[in-house]
Amino acid sequence: MASRRLQSARQPPRGRSLFVRIWRYWSPPTSSLLRSGRWVGLVTYYVLFFIRLGTREVHVAGVTPHPTQAWMMQVARNVTMEAWGFLSSGQYLIHDRDGKYCPAFQHIVDAAGVTRVPLPPRSPNLNAYAERWVRSVKEECLSRLILFGEASLWHVLHEYMEHYHHERNHQGKGNVLLFPPSRVDERRTGPIHCREWLGGLLKYYECEAT
Repeated sequence: MASRRLQSARQPPRGRSLFVRIWRYWSPPTSSLLRSGRWVGLVTYYVLFFIRLGTREVHVAGVTPHPTQAWMMQVARNVTMEAWGFLSSGQYLIHDRDGKYCPAFQHIVDAAGVTRVPLPPRSPNLNAYAERWVRSVKEECLSRLILFGEASLWHVLHEYMEHYHHERNHQGKGNVLLFPPSRVDERRTGPIHCREWLGGLLKYYECEAT
């Protein structure tokens, strides 16, 4: 699922769905035969995210194992809030035809002045930027970890987003950082410093400022 401010008619926003399977513990009811214990199983979590095509900025709007109509409506309210929402009036939102985009979700987005652009059925090629982000977060992060619970998924996504926005080079943007932590023209000749995320899974090297 993706969104951005439409800067030109040749750069429409795109969308895509992402789901992650996570191990989750739960405690069964006690009985005469089972006083205590924990069962473990795989749970599918859905991640709703938006991406601005002009800057490649990604915003994770929510994570849930049950993307119900009520949950989608709340997300729509959050992202269209006037003060701090990711979507605002005059923007365009391209999304696929997944049934999770229920009529209630569409109504809230339309009422906020955001123009929806549904993609044709079975057209992942029209969703290239969001598809590429899903591939990146899976190959560089999610597929290399065993996650336990929703809090674990949120933590991993937050760490990856920091790396993705401020430290990861993007070939489609001229192999530069999207939002560099320091000025690009700043002279740095000090010792090389390594910043690690997720226990060293993601790394970024830079020279310290002199």
